[in-house]
Amino acid sequence: MNLILSIESSCDDSSIAITDIDTKKLLFHKKISQEAQHAKYGGVVPELASRLHAIDLPNILQECKEYFDSLKAIAVTNQPGLGVTLLEGIAMAKALAVGLDIPLIAVHHLKGHIYSLFIEKETTFPILTLLISGGHTMVVRVESFDKMEILATSMDDSVGESFDKCAKMMGLGYPGGPIIEKLALEGDEDRFELPVPLRNSPLIAFSLSGLKNAVRLEVEKLGGATSMTHQDKCDLSASFQKAVKLHLLQKSKKIFKQEPTKTVALVGGASANLYIRKAYEKLCDEFGKEMIVAPLQYCSDNAAMIGRYAIDAYYQKRFVEPNKIDIVATKKLQQGMEL
Repeated sequence: MNLILSIESSCDDSSIAITDIDTKKLLFHKKISQEAQHAKYGGVVPELASRLHAIDLPNILQECKEYFDSLKAIAVTNQPGLGVTLLEGIAMAKALAVGLDIPLIAVHHLKGHIYSLFIEKETTFPILTLLISGGHTMVVRVESFDKMEILATSMDDSVGESFDKCAKMMGLGYPGGPIIEKLALEGDEDRFELPVPLRNSPLIAFSLSGLKNAVRLEVEKLGGATSMTHQDKCDLSASFQKAVKLHLLQKSKKIFKQEPTKTVALVGGASANLYIRKAYEKLCDEFGKEMIVAPLQYCSDNAAMIGRYAIDAYYQKRFVEPNKIDIVATKKLQQGMEL
């Protein structure tokens, strides 16, 4: 067998996967989430995340030793993400590549999310991809392994970030996305008249900071999180989620009208939101486009998607010297840029 070992540590998930280069079959995948440890702080604490990676990644690696003799390459996320957590994965990857004398592949985390669509599958391009996660909101036209152009991106808060922050305002806990989605099922999405961001703007971009502030004002009107009833939280969650959906759809419609690509994909942690998924299914039907999504277990950060991207990189010999790989400082991603 010809295998790749992949490592993901860009934020608060420690994950390692083993993927067969020839068949693309996922032979091993394990992820240890740090959500419980960060929940009491209402968000990810980078230094704590780094310390937990230093414990969890070696423990997962112990379970992969049986595959070492068949490894042909090591792949690791090196951008974007939290610097201190990326370093933990990179340190392990460098040691393995040098110790086993095999090539090292550096993987862009967002490209990994796009490749979550193709875990144990062949790639199919072109696709128009909506990437919504804790750190990013963007639409990317993906034509090939090398050609991925950003058509729209966020001006401020990402979808996942806005869900987390609004959940914190309502005293709901962390991570906020799944909690808000669950409460919204019991809520009246028309109770609160929240603004749809950039509704009257010709800009093809995303912005959620204003909506987040509107939620804060509603919480204050209700006397704060501790004074809100369960129904208040359900209704505000539903109203917020509806406004996010309408914002995403409005800007996506503008792009759909301009783009001939017939396949639309949803990826990233926030793409696991079934309410948003159903809305995009209807939008794709309206425009005669096919929608594809990553399996729910591969929407959030994971090493399986890093390994799948690495297979294509391996065939193209996109290797990096262990002494030259490093974290890449996160830069502002803008419309028209290549991913």
